Amino acid sequence: MFLRAQSVAVALALAGAAQGETVFCRSMDRVASMDPAEASSLYASRAVRMVYETLYEYDYIARPYKLVPGLAEALPEVQSNGLVYVLRIHPLARFQPDPCFGADAAGQPRGRPVTAADVVFSLKRLADRKVASPGAWLVEDSIAGMRTFSDQSAGVGATDYEIPVAGLQALDERTVRIGLTRPMSVFAYYLTISYSAVVPREAVTYYGGDFGSHAVGSGPYRLTDWQRNHQMSFTRDPAWRGWQSGPAALDPVGEEVPFDRVDYRVIDDVSTQWLCFLTGELDFLGEITRDNWDVVIDGSGGLSAPLRERGITVSAMPTLEVAYIGINMDDPVVGPNRALRQALNCAFDGEAWERFFNHRAIRCDGPVPPGTVGRLETPFPYASNLDKAKALLREAGYPGGVDPKTGKRLELTLDLGRTSQDMRESTELLVSFLARAGIALKPQFHNWPTFLRRVSSRQSQLFRLGWTGDYPDAQNFMQLFYSKNASPGPNRSNYVNPDFDRLYEAACAATDEGERNRTWAQAQELIREDCPWLFLHFQKAYSLCNKNVLRYQPSDFPFGTEKYLRTKR
Repeated sequence: MFLRAQSVAVALALAGAAQGETVFCRSMDRVASMDPAEASSLYASRAVRMVYETLYEYDYIARPYKLVPGLAEALPEVQSNGLVYVLRIHPLARFQPDPCFGADAAGQPRGRPVTAADVVFSLKRLADRKVASPGAWLVEDSIAGMRTFSDQSAGVGATDYEIPVAGLQALDERTVRIGLTRPMSVFAYYLTISYSAVVPREAVTYYGGDFGSHAVGSGPYRLTDWQRNHQMSFTRDPAWRGWQSGPAALDPVGEEVPFDRVDYRVIDDVSTQWLCFLTGELDFLGEITRDNWDVVIDGSGGLSAPLRERGITVSAMPTLEVAYIGINMDDPVVGPNRALRQALNCAFDGEAWERFFNHRAIRCDGPVPPGTVGRLETPFPYASNLDKAKALLREAGYPGGVDPKTGKRLELTLDLGRTSQDMRESTELLVSFLARAGIALKPQFHNWPTFLRRVSSRQSQLFRLGWTGDYPDAQNFMQLFYSKNASPGPNRSNYVNPDFDRLYEAACAATDEGERNRTWAQAQELIREDCPWLFLHFQKAYSLCNKNVLRYQPSDFPFGTEKYLRTKR
């Protein structure tokens, strides 16, 4: 019944296309709200950014990633040694017509320009305790005075948005001044995150508790249909300024056109997604499962011949996702023994690991993924080398993996929070790697809440985790080793090194990019030498497009990028 229902929907889409409407369709998970302040998932962020805009975004093509203006007219002017950011709203930016703005003389809903006051309101709203946004961390302790506003908003009654915040001012209709609590070289990246998308106060007031079911933005598409748990449809707004100029501008003489409509369909089953893609009911597939790998990818790593003949294209890219085995530095066995931690990394067989994951994973050479500003590019000194692993074990006091004091083999315990087949099989592979060096690795499987409690309370000896970057800067990954972020914070390994902390703080405060990146390089060298992690892999993402989709560029930040897609009418 589900496939039949999908086919009916596709028939309607094709009928629309026959009348001149171009339609792009992909599968998506469920979206609970279209309120940017609630956009805590990848899927919610994708939907929100079809309609709403952030002040900045990422260049669609450039790698490493670089900032470009979104709602802002230009990149921010940074003053006072990094403590003040001044930005101006694009003069043509407008909210789409909606009843919340009233009606014109003909009785039609009006729109209005986006103003500096909208930016002030939207950032304050993130800190409003009554909104309870998971994105409050962007502003509460970074913008001067915002923590006080947040505390005041917790009181009884409606939050007073007229309460001044020292670090947030609308200087005129289009100019915003943001004062920070400390220099933060990454603050402009914060303004690319979907939580910070600019919303009109009128819409929040007009729709009240139902605001998350409506979308009143300034972006390239409008939400025109939402069948919850089934489909979201977005229709192109031809009045959006970006179609006239900028990186998404239309070519007036070319054959390629943007999609008039974008459909997000909820299809939970990955086998059904695959069938829908093969039949043309989906134009895009964002992930290739291990089960389908041999059907999609040939022996040389390229797209299989049957798919190439159909005009299907494959895209591959390293992502900003790092997988690791965390080593609890509080543990009396591994914590004080750097040679042992180095030996664990040398015992890890990166080539076998990549083969297991169908080359969808790239062996780590440190904590910072490719494509990240500030990444250290020199070779990892403790890459796979079994002889070196055995030598380091001797140096660590465990010749042949045996503790001379007890005569027993060294046994280490690894906590895991998943019980999937992939997790179990890859863990067996890890056990075999360390066994070659003489170390016995004992896996302990838990449910996810129990696993997190063990890691947060520092009970684990070793634990397997991952981290996906919120923005493409080394700081987002290096914060995982800062002593002030120790458990229950993101420094799950409880790594403490005053030299690292000094470098981390200096890099965060640096206003010169060259100086900042040199400092990050020194910090990464320390981490590589101390090995508070067993570095596993950087994730590689594969995606498929049907032949009607042109100009697709994979990205770690795919929010609102449908505006760059083209097709032939």
